[in-house]
Amino acid sequence: MSVPATGLAAEFEQIYRAHVQQVTAYFARRTADPQTVADLTADTFVQAITSFATFDPARGSPRGWLFAIARRVFAQYCERTSRGRNVVERLAGRRELDMDEAAELVVRIDAERAGRALFDGMAALAQSDREVIELVDIAGLDRKEAAAALGISLGALRIRLFRARGKLRKVVGEDNG
Repeated sequence: MSVPATGLAAEFEQIYRAHVQQVTAYFARRTADPQTVADLTADTFVQAITSFATFDPARGSPRGWLFAIARRVFAQYCERTSRGRNVVERLAGRRELDMDEAAELVVRIDAERAGRALFDGMAALAQSDREVIELVDIAGLDRKEAAAALGISLGALRIRLFRARGKLRKVVGEDNG
């Protein structure tokens, strides 16, 4: 019989349960590999739980905080991958997914296919423009959460979002024209 979590553990468990699907979707939009999605999601929550004692709700929402961590985890993953580590090193320490876990992540990845297609269309935008559109328009963070995740002021986020949406409309219009 398991003992219910209390204190910080219970608070983190609530945050985990409320946001694990959103974090998983964030990574599923970036990669079609179920194992990578699972690993990046797990890495995000490992970093979150190890730093949870320092989380300050006055500085932003748990969702914004988790997306800031997820962005860093993905950036670290991209950096490691771009260095060309060999396959043996990448597989070391990986827990292989069972058939049900892999199937569930394949369904999630398929569900995020439209999101990945949008990212392909956003490729013409600068990274800062892509990030602000993704956090607000795709991941659904409110502007305050997105500003906190990006480490910028709310005013700067509003300006960046306005400009990024305009650029995206222009790019999409050119593709359709």
